[in-house]
Amino acid sequence: MIFLIATQNKHKKTEFQRILAPLGIDIKTAGELGLQYPDVEETGTTFEENALIKARAGCLLAGVPTLADDSGLCVDALDGAPGLYSARWSSDTEGENADDESNNDKLLRLLRDVPDEARTAHYVAAIAAVFPDGREFTTRGECYGRIAHERHGKGGFGYDPLFLVSTAGTASNEQAATGEFTQTFGEVPPAVKDSQSHRSRGLQNMYEVLKREL
Repeated sequence: MIFLIATQNKHKKTEFQRILAPLGIDIKTAGELGLQYPDVEETGTTFEENALIKARAGCLLAGVPTLADDSGLCVDALDGAPGLYSARWSSDTEGENADDESNNDKLLRLLRDVPDEARTAHYVAAIAAVFPDGREFTTRGECYGRIAHERHGKGGFGYDPLFLVSTAGTASNEQAATGEFTQTFGEVPPAVKDSQSHRSRGLQNMYEVLKREL
């Protein structure tokens, strides 16, 4: 069964496909369906609202079930920033995403003098599914860790080369402040990321919803 993913980010498509494939779902981008996904203004005040905005637009465009996510990094020392603005945090143009390198540079610059124990952060991902018959669902996943002092690893995307995680997993900022962290999401294998990341946790929750609905 074809599902549109409301993004052109190939990394996200791969992650969605990897986790949802056992349900017989075939993830397609708008381009793969011969369509042009519209520019959508993310006016929501929560990750869930923005994910729904994107999924609704994709479903209206393609007429097939559509998945979207809205995710971000929340850094405690920065009062939760960049949060909803994670993708466009360092952009000079309002509403346009910035590249990963400039976002990571800004994060490192702002945390330059912050010690390890105060560099706690968590990723949030809200996953939305919208069906042509009007059904709408959202799920959420979170992952706690720390911000490294420099990039590590070539894998992942976004802030992954700076986001230190424990292979044992962490469930709170308190654990992130005192735990042992030796690898970033840019270094761990995909299977490890799938077991821990915010998006994979949100997708695993969505997997259960779609298993019931399909």
